[in-house]
Amino acid sequence: MSFATPSLSLGQVRWVGALEHPELLGPVVHEQLRAWQTEHPKLVQQVMACEIDPELSDTAVMSEHYDIPMDTSVNCVLVAGKREGVERTAAVAVRASTRADINGTIKRMLDVRKASFVPMDRAVEESSMEYGGITPIGLPENWRFVVDGSIDSDAWIVIGSGIRASKIAVPGSVLVALTGAEVIEGLGR
Repeated sequence: MSFATPSLSLGQVRWVGALEHPELLGPVVHEQLRAWQTEHPKLVQQVMACEIDPELSDTAVMSEHYDIPMDTSVNCVLVAGKREGVERTAAVAVRASTRADINGTIKRMLDVRKASFVPMDRAVEESSMEYGGITPIGLPENWRFVVDGSIDSDAWIVIGSGIRASKIAVPGSVLVALTGAEVIEGLGR
């Protein structure tokens, strides 16, 4: 079954259908999109990708250089805390124009005394993605994934692609539907 790839004009980049350009995706991201394509072809068809300079992949620099608004960009961070000696982790997506509320909403969500970002080397190793390209698509199945309530809409968001040399654009509601994300208000402040 074939569906038309949507046209997207966002920033100063050329957006293409993500599955049609696996070279723009990290291996685990491409694998996840292919798996979802069987069950959700219309949703996966809305996942777009663009090439960027990997030296410009940090969100603020990328947003400025490619004219992509910061409130359109979404960062995915891995956070963790312990409770009774058991580590609780979550991948958290918040708009780049906000900061993840680690010591408030996220700490309460994890039900831990103290939450913090997982160190970069561990996040890269466990996600099988490049630093600066970590994305909710293709995360390990045992990771809890939550998104800030402002992301669950039909508006386009820009996220990592698993590699530093590209970005993904997808309607926020499509990302939530594909990943089965928990939507929690106030993750970003």
